[in-house]
Amino acid sequence: MLFHLLTSLIDQYSFLNVFKYLTFRTGLSVMTSLVVVFIIGAPLIKIFSEKMITGPIRQDGPIDHIIKKSGTPTMGGVIIIIGIITSTLLWSDLTNIYVWTLIFASLSLGALGLLDDIMKIKLKNSTGLKSKYKFAGQLVIGAITLFILINYTDHEYLYDLYFPFLKNFILDLGIFFIPFGLFVIIGASNAVNLTDGLDGLATVPVMLVALSFTLISYIVGNTIFSEYLQIQYIPDVGELSIFCGSIVGACLGFLWYNAPPAKIFMGDTGSLSLGGSLAAIAIIVKHEIVLAIIGGLFVLETVSVIIQVISFKLTGKRIFKMAPIHHHFEKKGWHESTIVIRFWIIAIILALVGLATLKLR
Repeated sequence: MLFHLLTSLIDQYSFLNVFKYLTFRTGLSVMTSLVVVFIIGAPLIKIFSEKMITGPIRQDGPIDHIIKKSGTPTMGGVIIIIGIITSTLLWSDLTNIYVWTLIFASLSLGALGLLDDIMKIKLKNSTGLKSKYKFAGQLVIGAITLFILINYTDHEYLYDLYFPFLKNFILDLGIFFIPFGLFVIIGASNAVNLTDGLDGLATVPVMLVALSFTLISYIVGNTIFSEYLQIQYIPDVGELSIFCGSIVGACLGFLWYNAPPAKIFMGDTGSLSLGGSLAAIAIIVKHEIVLAIIGGLFVLETVSVIIQVISFKLTGKRIFKMAPIHHHFEKKGWHESTIVIRFWIIAIILALVGLATLKLR
């Protein structure tokens, strides 16, 4: 909104030309979402606390969780989403269909997560919305997102799958792009959801992934940089760096309240929305496999759950003391802050490895 207003006045005020620069608006996007989250965070946390909007804690989890985390407000994802959407609407080019695709994915998955959180509070258990209904909702939202990309964009490379470190190896997925895209969106949203089990654990890795894709979106949408790095150039996707920047700022602001000991949890409202949004970004800029590298911590958490379930069903034995894997280390006696910081370090390393794929081809 502000972008369109300010650029329309360039003829009268030449200094407003700076708002045409994507890098400048990305910086503004980060700062705006950060400030919005700071402003609304404390009042909403107070309201959630007074209204007893608290998520039930897993009874089979570590004893410390039941004692220390009971009564902590949930649905903090509402704060994050407000920051993201506000910043995106203010500073992005609203004629860009990719921007609206991400807004749709973010809001719809956030609404699904919100319903899940409400069910948990209402039923007073940690299960919430039945898994089959949650999966169905993700499937429908993912399908609509892909429908928009297929039918309302001029994305030349949408059906292609690119492999890191391999310059000339490109796989045309054809009709299989649809199930693959659904797998990426549903998988990423659930992976972030599984990781969100300790104070601040998911927030920083999400911020690192978003920061990485801020750079990737800018490069892919820039003819000079994409040609230099021998990466496919996709017109108009540079605008996604505004959305990515808003995620970075919103998560940074939310971390102020979510850092140990957390004053609020992001809940499914935030985790489903953030995971699905990052997946949609990766699909648009054609770096789906790079997403799996940069977001490798989310993959690790998901795989630990899959291994645990398969092992228990086949042998009756558990590989880990508890899944996802961060709870395994808690059961082994690691302090929560130790696990969180060490997982953050892993996330930083994976982000650097993922970004290295841009040059190492």
